[in-house]
Amino acid sequence: MKGRLQPKSRKELTHRNTLIAEQNITRLIPAEKPAGKNEKNSIRGCSIPIHFLRNLSGKNRNSIANRQLARLLAFNAGAANAGGFLAVRQYTSHMTGIVSSMADNLALSNIPLLLAGFGSFLSFLAGAACTAILVNWGRRRNRQSEYAFPLFVEAALMLCFGVMGASLEQHRWLFVPATVVLLCFMMGLQNAIITKISKAEIRTTHVTGIVTDIGIELGKLFYWSRMEHAPAVAADKPRLLLLASLLGLFFCGGVLGAICFKHVGFIATVPLALLLVLLAIVPVVDDLSEWLNRI
Repeated sequence: MKGRLQPKSRKELTHRNTLIAEQNITRLIPAEKPAGKNEKNSIRGCSIPIHFLRNLSGKNRNSIANRQLARLLAFNAGAANAGGFLAVRQYTSHMTGIVSSMADNLALSNIPLLLAGFGSFLSFLAGAACTAILVNWGRRRNRQSEYAFPLFVEAALMLCFGVMGASLEQHRWLFVPATVVLLCFMMGLQNAIITKISKAEIRTTHVTGIVTDIGIELGKLFYWSRMEHAPAVAADKPRLLLLASLLGLFFCGGVLGAICFKHVGFIATVPLALLLVLLAIVPVVDDLSEWLNRI
């Protein structure tokens, strides 16, 4: 189109859209002008958390961002799992236990409980599959939010659980199955996100695997060989620290989630949903700004 400056390349267009998105997000933040500082410095200060959030859940990944995101999601998963247990008396991320209970109920001819376990299994499986579909959809279209958009979906589902939970609790026959299915789907969705991001090196809801890996690294750490010419056995200390932090944050999230759910009820899920929105907001706004510029 004449009279308008056209970008020289796709890279320049992406860079321009990123700058526009950053300015749009900055406008959403109330501007505070500290004494002795001008507006330019204030905007520059706002861009630091925006840059951090973009790296945290954007499509361009690095090991530091993967670990930071994994720790936050582990805390979130622990809180949601513990709160869900208080709501329905069932842990919804524990596929090992669910599959084992299915086998037990089949052997005992308890068909209703067998079908309930099978429904939980299918929900977790569908959540993981949903993440794969959303990530690959975004990747094919070069979206900045290929990993952030599934977090938005999880946040929306968690808000539904929190807002609707109080009214549905009056109808226990519908509430318990619906809540189990929803929570299992969310756990599968979240676990698949960090699995896709880290190329199956990190998981946030699979505590059995985390504890197993911790035990392996501790075994290597304390191994002492008397053979002089044998290859050294060395523990991966950064990985051990990461695994220990994931386990600790999952536990802390569970404690906090259980306490909050006990005292304030289903509304305790709202801060968890807002945390997911915060993690995903910047890449989603980047894509929205790019789409608006094309109109």
